[in-house]
Amino acid sequence: VQLQACGGGLVQAGGSLRLSCAASGCTFSSYAMGWFRQAPGKEYEFVATVSWSGGNTYYTDSVKGRFTISRVNAKNTVYLQMNSLKPEDTAVYYCAASRTLIGSQYPMEYLYWGRGTQVTVSS
Repeated sequence: VQLQACGGGLVQAGGSLRLSCAASGCTFSSYAMGWFRQAPGKEYEFVATVSWSGGNTYYTDSVKGRFTISRVNAKNTVYLQMNSLKPEDTAVYYCAASRTLIGSQYPMEYLYWGRGTQVTVSS
């Protein structure tokens, strides 16, 4: 299973970015998907997760109302739309495939991880 994330970049505070993560080598709809991030010197942080069907989503409190996770199973792709970005959102963002169907906020529940894409928000 391979996960390839893209869409990161440099943006000013208040701006938007859309991350994409394309999966290959698996039955994409068999996995819930999640996004995590890691800022310099910090541990992995859960951002958002979406169930296998896309019908259920869950977010960490700091991104609620600003970020939206979605998926298109026909394209084997999960997205993270990030609006109203803040400097504290700066991190490397990783997509991951969960062994659960519902999704999880716990990294241990994820089997496969992408390589990450850098998001930098300037003040």
